[in-house]
Amino acid sequence: MTLSALIPQFIYWSPDPVAFTIFSHEVRWYALCWCTGLLLGYIVMQKLYARQRIPDDKFDPLFFHIFFGVIIGARLGHCLFYEPGYFLSHPVEMILPIQKTMDGWRCTGYAGLSSHGGVIGMLVALYLYVRKTGVNTMRVLDNMGICAPLTACFIRLGNLFNSEIVGKPTDLPWGFIFAANGDTFARHPGQLYESLAYITIFFIGLAIYRSNEKKAGTGFFFGWCLTSVFVFRFLVEYVKDVQETFEQGMLFDMGQILSVPFIIIGIYCLAGGKLCRRLGEKRA
Repeated sequence: MTLSALIPQFIYWSPDPVAFTIFSHEVRWYALCWCTGLLLGYIVMQKLYARQRIPDDKFDPLFFHIFFGVIIGARLGHCLFYEPGYFLSHPVEMILPIQKTMDGWRCTGYAGLSSHGGVIGMLVALYLYVRKTGVNTMRVLDNMGICAPLTACFIRLGNLFNSEIVGKPTDLPWGFIFAANGDTFARHPGQLYESLAYITIFFIGLAIYRSNEKKAGTGFFFGWCLTSVFVFRFLVEYVKDVQETFEQGMLFDMGQILSVPFIIIGIYCLAGGKLCRRLGEKRA
C-alpha cells in the first residue's frame, strides 16, 4: 500500500452546528467558540493586569466594555461594509437578531459579523474605558494586542463549524468539502488557516512580552497584533471565496481594503510613532 493511499484525498466537513441542547434551546458551536475565545482572552488579560500590578477595580469594567464593543462593532461592520443597501432599509434587523419572513418575525441570531468592525468597536470601547478608569492608553492597547489573537483564533474556529467564509476550490489533500453548503469539491479551509495563524501570532507575542516586559505600554504589542493579523488577513483573502457578489471582479476585495488602514497603524506603532510616545507611559 502506498503512502498516498493512506492519506485521505480530502476532508469531508459536515458537522452538526448544534453542540448540544438545554431545555429545548440549541447551543451552537459558533457561540461556544466565541464564548471560549472571549473567556480565554479574559483570563490572559487578568493575568497581565495582575503581573503589572494594575488594581482589580481597574480591570473589572474592561470585560464589559470589550464584550459589547466587539459585538456591536462586528455587527454594524458587517451590515455597513458588506450589505449596506439591505440593512439600511431594514434597520431593525441590523440591531436585533431577528429577521422578517413571510410568516412574521423569527429569531435568527446575528447572521453576519465583521472582524474589521469588531476591531473598530473594540477601540471605541477601550477609549471609553480609558477615560473612565485612567489606565494608560498604550498600556491597555498593548495588553489587548497580546490577548486579541487568541480570541480571534476561536472566532475563526466558529466560522469553520458554521461552514462559512470558505476558500476557493483546491486539489490539495487538506482541502475541505463543505457538504453543508452543497459542495461536492474541496476548498481551501480559509477559516482554519486564519485560526492557526492567529494562535501562532498570540504565542509569539506572549513570548516577546515574557522576554521584554518593558515594551508593554509603548504601543509595540498593539502594533505587532495589528500588523501581523491584518497582513495575514490581506494575504489569505487570495485563497478565500468572495463573501458578497459585489466583490467579484474587484482587484482587492473588501477584506483586503479594510485591512490596509490597520496594517498602516500597526507599522506606525511598531516603529514607536510620535503619538505612541505621547500616549505611552513615561519612563525614567
